[in-house]
Amino acid sequence: MVKTKVKNIGKGVQGWVKQPAPDALYDRQLVWLAFGLMLTGLVMVTSASFPISTRLTGGPFHFMVRHAVFLFLALCAAVVVIQIPLERWMKHSMHLLLLSMFLLLVVLLVGHSVNGASRWIPLGLFNLQPAEVAKLSLFVFMSSYLVRKSDEVKASFFGGFIKPIIVFACLAVLLLAQPDLGTVVVMLVTLFGMLFIAGAKLTQFLALLMAGIGAIVLLILAEPYRIRRVTSFMNPFEDPFGSGYQLTQSLMAFGRGGLFGQGLGNSIQKLEYLPEAHTDFVFAVVGEELGFVGVTIVLLMIFALVYKALSIGKKSLQSGQLFGGFLAISISIWFAFQTLVNVGAAAAIVPTKGLTLPLISYGGSSLIIMMTAVAILLRIDYENRVAALKQYADKAQPATQPSQQELNDNESD
Repeated sequence: MVKTKVKNIGKGVQGWVKQPAPDALYDRQLVWLAFGLMLTGLVMVTSASFPISTRLTGGPFHFMVRHAVFLFLALCAAVVVIQIPLERWMKHSMHLLLLSMFLLLVVLLVGHSVNGASRWIPLGLFNLQPAEVAKLSLFVFMSSYLVRKSDEVKASFFGGFIKPIIVFACLAVLLLAQPDLGTVVVMLVTLFGMLFIAGAKLTQFLALLMAGIGAIVLLILAEPYRIRRVTSFMNPFEDPFGSGYQLTQSLMAFGRGGLFGQGLGNSIQKLEYLPEAHTDFVFAVVGEELGFVGVTIVLLMIFALVYKALSIGKKSLQSGQLFGGFLAISISIWFAFQTLVNVGAAAAIVPTKGLTLPLISYGGSSLIIMMTAVAILLRIDYENRVAALKQYADKAQPATQPSQQELNDNESD
C-alpha cells in the first residue's frame, strides 16, 4: 500500500517535471522576477534594519513587519490593477494626473517633514509619498497623449512637443518645492525617452535635452546642499566625517564584501555607521553581505525585468496597441534609470538623490506604485496575447458555407 502511494507520488512529480507548462495568457517570467525581487528586498531590509529597529523600538523586527505589510498591500493593489483594461487607464489619464497634482499640493500644506524635506502625507499605517504617484500618472498621461497626438508630436514643435513639457513643468515645480530633484530627473529622462520613441524630431529632441541638462545644473547651483552633494561625490574622502560620510561608509561596505560577501546578516556598516542602510543605501548592504556575486544577481534580475518590459512594449507597438506600447516602454526606462541612479549613488558614481531601489528598498509608497506598474505590464502583455489569439482564430476560421442559391447556380452551370 505504502509502495503504491510512493510510486504514484513519484509518477506525479516525474510528470510535473517532464511535461511542459500549459500556455498562459500572462508572462510568468515577469511574475517570478517581481516575486524574486520582492523576496530579496524583504530579506535585505530585514538584515539591514536590525540595529536601527532595535534602537528605535526595542525590537529587531519592526521594519521587517512593516515591510511585509507593504508587500502584502502591494500584491493586493496588483491583483486589483491587473483586472483594469488599458482603455480605462487611457480614458482616465487626465483624472489621474490631476489627482497627483492635488496630492502634491496637499503634501506641501500638511506633509510630514523628514530631514528638511516635506514629501509624505501621514495616513496612519504608512506615509503616502505623492511623488511616486506623480511618476506613474505622468507616464500614463503621456502614453495617452502620444496616442492621441502622434501626428502633432512628429510634425509640430509647439503643438505636439512643448505641450507635454508644460505638463511636466507643472509637476516639476510642485516636486521641487518639497524639494525632490531626484524624482524630477527620473521623470524628465523617461519623458525624453517616450518622446524619442514616439518619433519626435532629433533636432527638437537634442535642443530640449540640452535645455533640460542646463536646468538641472542651475537647480544644483541654486541650493548649497546640492552643491555639497556634488563636491562630496567627486571626492568623498576629502571630508570623510562631514559631507562625504555617507559615501565613504557605503564604499567601505562594498570593499568589505569582496567576491562572495561577509555572509547574510554579517554587515558591519549597517550597525548605524551607514545612514539609511535599509532604504536608499540597501544596495551597499547587499554588496557587503552577498559580495560581487550577490550584487550581480540582483542587478541581473532587475534588468531582466526591464528587458521584459521593453519586449512587451515592442510587441504592443508592432501589433498596433500604441497606448500599451508607450506605457510599457516608459515603465522600463523608469525602472532602469532609477536603478542606475540608486546603484550609482551607493557606489559614488553619481551624486546621492534619495531614490529607492525598485521592489527592494524599504518604503510603502514605492513598493505599492512599482508593483502597480508591474501589474500594468502584465495587463499589457495579457491584452497582447488575447489580441494575437483572436487574430489567429480569425485566420484559422473556415470560409463561410455557400448559400443554397449558389449551389443551385453551380449545378445549373
